[in-house]
Parts: sequence; C-alpha cells; structure tokens
Amino acid sequence: MQSSLEDTKYILKKYNIKANKKLGQNFLINDEIIEKIISASQINKEDLVIEIGPGLGTLTLKLLENAGKVIAIELDTNMIKILKDRFNLYDNFILLNEDVLKVDLKELISKYSNKERKVKVVANLPYYITTPIIMKLLEDKINIDSITVMVQKEVADRITAIPGDKLSGAITYSVNYYAEANNIAFVDKNSFMPVPEVDSEVIKLKIRNKSQVDVENEELFFKIIKASFMQRRKTLVNGLINSGIITDKNDIKNIFEEIGLNLEIRGEKLTIQQFAELSNLIGKTI
Repeated sequence: MQSSLEDTKYILKKYNIKANKKLGQNFLINDEIIEKIISASQINKEDLVIEIGPGLGTLTLKLLENAGKVIAIELDTNMIKILKDRFNLYDNFILLNEDVLKVDLKELISKYSNKERKVKVVANLPYYITTPIIMKLLEDKINIDSITVMVQKEVADRITAIPGDKLSGAITYSVNYYAEANNIAFVDKNSFMPVPEVDSEVIKLKIRNKSQVDVENEELFFKIIKASFMQRRKTLVNGLINSGIITDKNDIKNIFEEIGLNLEIRGEKLTIQQFAELSNLIGKTI
C-alpha cells in the first residue's frame, strides 16, 4: 500500500494539477496524523460522516473504510473528477460539488441519515474559512454528534482555550457554549504538500446535549461576546457602549454591581457563566 505522500505525488502528476492557493489547499501527506484523526473521530460503520474540502481524497479513503456513509463536500471542480475516479466503486460515497457555507446541512442529513445513525464531521478544513465553517456547524444546530477537524494552530489554541484564559477570544466562548473542545494532535507544517507557513492542530468538538449556561436571548448573548472582543484593549463597558448594545452608564453600573463585576474589567476576563448573567440582565434593561 502506497503512503499518502506517494499517492499525492502520483495524483498531482497524473492529473497535471497544483494546489489552489486561493482555496487554501495544502494536501495532508502524514499517515500518522490521518490515523490520529480517524481514531479521535471514533467513527464506525453505523455513522454518517460529512467531510468538508476532501481535496485529493487522502482522508476520504480512510473515512470510507471506517464509516457507514461519507458525504464529501468539495468546492474545487478540479478535485471533483479526481474524487469521482478514486471512489467511483465505493457504494458508501456521496460527492457534492458545493460551497459548504451555502449547503442546507439539515436537509442533507435528513436525506441520508436515520435516527439510529450518528452524524460526525471529520475534515482537514480550508484555513481561510475555518471559523465560518465551524460556526455554521454549531449555530445551525444540526443533528451532529461531534466535529473532528484540522485547523491552523493559532485558531486551535483559541477554540480550545478555557474561557477567561489569556488565549481566549470570542470564538472560545461561542464554541464552548455549544460544545466541549479538546486538542487531539499537533501537526507540523511539513505534514503537508505544499508546505504551508503555519503549523496545525487536530481538535475535536463534542456537541453538548444542552448548554452549560442558561441564556434567555442567544442573539444578544453572542452579540455581547463579539462586542467585548472587538477591541481587546478596551474595557467591557466601552465595548458595550461602542457597539450600541447599551448606552446608559447608570444601567451598566447597576448591572455590573449585581453580577459583581469591576467597571474596568475586560471581556477576556469573564467566564461564560458571567457572560450569560450579563446577557440576561441587559436583556431585561434594553
């Protein structure tokens, strides 16, 4: 059996193509990392797997061998012929030439899944749209069990940070609201062809059955979180005022006193529970 590196070189030469920089293509050639992704995803023959940006199909091959059904969503038309040629004989392979951000995933899942079958997302995500993809998967509240993906190391650090930690950002709180995030494996940039400028990380998001905090208005909750990180050096009070969420300083002072927050505190210092309390009180004020 050929290695991923040998397969990649062969396919690129056969089809006379190169990685598309505009689509952020870097082909994974590290077999050990591929095995770690498969292991961490815990997929089995009962599962429906959604792979986003399969590229040449290196990870797809392992997914097809381990999952019940694989839906591969690929934007690059150059990759479609390759994927069709490689996996034409697999009866558990479904290929869509679509932009995942425009796909109705709920409809897609209802078409190919059933109540007994768990749905898992496993992918080496295009780095230039990592955050929009992850937030779509979470915010659309589709019936998925977990998300095991490779992302840029810096993004992984933010996603898996503990809310309130110095590495935390708006995405930390947003992801934490919907899922439990964990680091799986560090991926050196030399694991790809062509070699990117940054290292990567495999992370896993286990979707929560119920959020760990009680939020009365989710839209307001996420708006407050976003506003608090728009200017990290500004205080939370300034973030709320500048965003227009709340303008009366007396209201802010009263709300902060009720929660026990210092008026000089920055958003990055809050726990997700404090953001929930803040959101619920602001919601009663505005």
